[in-house]
Amino acid sequence: MLFMYDLIIVGGGAAGFFTAINAAEKNKNLKIAILDRGREVLQKVKVSGGGRCNVTHACFEPTQLVNYYPRGNRELLQPFQQFNPTHTIEWFESRGVRIKKEADGRMFPVSNSSQSIIDCFLDACRKNCIEIITNTRVESIEKQDGQWQLHTIGNRQYLAKKLMIATGSDTAVWKLLENLGVSLVSPVPSLFTFNIKDERIQDLMGISVENVVCQLSSAKNKILTTFSSNGAILITHWGLSGPAILKLSAWAARELRELNYDFEVIVNWLGKTDIEKIRQHLHQQIGNQPKKNVLANAEFGLSIRLWKSLCIASGIGEYQKWAETGKKHISRLVEQLTASRFSVNGKSTFKEEFVTAGGVELAEVDFEKFSLKKYPDIYMAGEVLNIDAVTGGFNFQAAWTGAWIAAQHL
Repeated sequence: MLFMYDLIIVGGGAAGFFTAINAAEKNKNLKIAILDRGREVLQKVKVSGGGRCNVTHACFEPTQLVNYYPRGNRELLQPFQQFNPTHTIEWFESRGVRIKKEADGRMFPVSNSSQSIIDCFLDACRKNCIEIITNTRVESIEKQDGQWQLHTIGNRQYLAKKLMIATGSDTAVWKLLENLGVSLVSPVPSLFTFNIKDERIQDLMGISVENVVCQLSSAKNKILTTFSSNGAILITHWGLSGPAILKLSAWAARELRELNYDFEVIVNWLGKTDIEKIRQHLHQQIGNQPKKNVLANAEFGLSIRLWKSLCIASGIGEYQKWAETGKKHISRLVEQLTASRFSVNGKSTFKEEFVTAGGVELAEVDFEKFSLKKYPDIYMAGEVLNIDAVTGGFNFQAAWTGAWIAAQHL
């Protein structure tokens, strides 16, 4: 059976739907179909942000926005000047989905439900007569008589003048692109948490520390100086998570894969505070509070449980007073506070939001149109490209931007 369209979009996720809707609204005469391999579409949208959908981030200046993208930051600068979080908010709100900003800059539907986004997309597809075809895996892509022919499971054939590939990290589709001579960067995980077994944190699950500074080191104590981050850290039952850790996992995704996720993370629990001032403060406690129990009186705003753990790791006894604390104890405590070394052995996916680094080589893409240089009638957006970001709504923003620009040229 042969089905003919003006535009076929392979992939029923955020980038695919956004392309379809914007293309249809720009040209009402286009016959458009979305093909998806699964039974249900928009599954990643559904689980994003704990089911609330982190639509975008309140970073409205393109030159700042690109700094959240370990891969693709240079290529996204001009596209973000055309369509950025300001435009994303306007787009959704013009369709009845109000967006709110949270304290950390993440932006969600006011409804606190990703279903608001899904309903918005499905309603727009109905209004624009966009066909949604599920349970349809593309097995081959070929050019015939100036049109693209797609063969799918079930001996169905689809013919289209133009294609949008928005399949994310589906490596089966990546293989089809390679067959067309398109260069790809092999996928590696990004946005993951660090698996750590260490007495200092094993009973501290749920403790969060703000404004921590982290740095990576290889197992051979070689400091990976390029990779450091600051922000909040969350102690979990499997190790360390939180924004500071996730930033590191994104920026060092390939290097950590090469180390087989066997490395060290160095944590400065006190952030960018001057180390000598910390040392001075601790020495002053010996004179100011000689009779106070060291473990029972947390310093620097740390939680009492974390403070106690770091003190014990410094060799300070459970009933030790400040008057009994000498230079060696102080030096060890300063080290634990500002340079706690944790051995990492493995990673865990960050919630349901699995993100990969890798995809179509960026040199293959014309970012004025988000089309392939080799095949100008094949467009791409979203995670199929070698573009990824830290957590906070940035990956969705890259998808919206690429999809919107592609739709203007389709």
